[in-house]
Amino acid sequence: MAALGWLTPRRRSATARSVLAGEASAEAARKSSEEAQETARAEEEPAFPVIGDTSAAAFFDLDNTVMQGAAIFHFGRGLYKRKFFETRDLARFAWQQAWFRLAGVEDPEHMQDARDSALSIVKGHRVAELQTIGEEIYDEYMADRIWPGTRALAQAHLDAGQKVWLVTAAPVEIATVIARRLGLTGALGTVAESVDGVYTGRLVGEPLHGPAKAEAVRALASAEGLDLARCAAYSDSHNDIPMLSLVGHPYAINPDAKLRKHAREKDWRLRDYRTGRKAARVGIPAAAGVGAVAGGTAAAIALSRRRR
Repeated sequence: MAALGWLTPRRRSATARSVLAGEASAEAARKSSEEAQETARAEEEPAFPVIGDTSAAAFFDLDNTVMQGAAIFHFGRGLYKRKFFETRDLARFAWQQAWFRLAGVEDPEHMQDARDSALSIVKGHRVAELQTIGEEIYDEYMADRIWPGTRALAQAHLDAGQKVWLVTAAPVEIATVIARRLGLTGALGTVAESVDGVYTGRLVGEPLHGPAKAEAVRALASAEGLDLARCAAYSDSHNDIPMLSLVGHPYAINPDAKLRKHAREKDWRLRDYRTGRKAARVGIPAAAGVGAVAGGTAAAIALSRRRR
């Protein structure tokens, strides 16, 4: 009978790998259950948007909602390719992009640093020049990063006869290019000061971020004669809760943890178009120089998390 001992399960103490496997399995089961519940809720929702309801419009955040990663970082890559700045500045852009994609939230200091860098880079350049370059950069770095699911939501509003606007902290010139390429109505974005068609290196007011987005949507709705209670807004970030709270149909798209929690508490609609494979990509740029920096940053952050 001893020879059959291998058939009898043996009690073994849990190893680090078995604990990891168990935790991963439990997390996968929990997420699967949540996704099933969200899918069931989506199937029960009434038809939306309402066809022919022109008193309604849709407002979409850009970064990580419509497009993977942050538009300003992709724009920075394009400017580097065109010799607007040096390698050390590129490294900073790569670090900020890697952090944004890994953390899944907008870090105020990183975003401010990115904006300051972009303003200093474009100072003295003509607005028309940057608009032309923006078209090229969209094709090079942004077009293949549009989330198909979010794009379909925007198209549903357009098909219903409604206007669709991007609302983003990205420069309005970049946002306008993206909106036009996607066939959207237009864009609200951060406005950089220019005199006689030349950038001064300063902003007009402040970045269109957080509460400023809500104020922009409110002002546009008033000018357009829209009923905000009939409008929809879409975002991935808890920073956009003020904008989402303005409308009658708020959506959390690819939400960060804080927004997901808030959306569930408020019974807002949730959509998550990310997959494990896409998340693992971490938006690492294809260019070898940027890829090495961003990849190294990602690895360093992952390792530090494992050691905690």
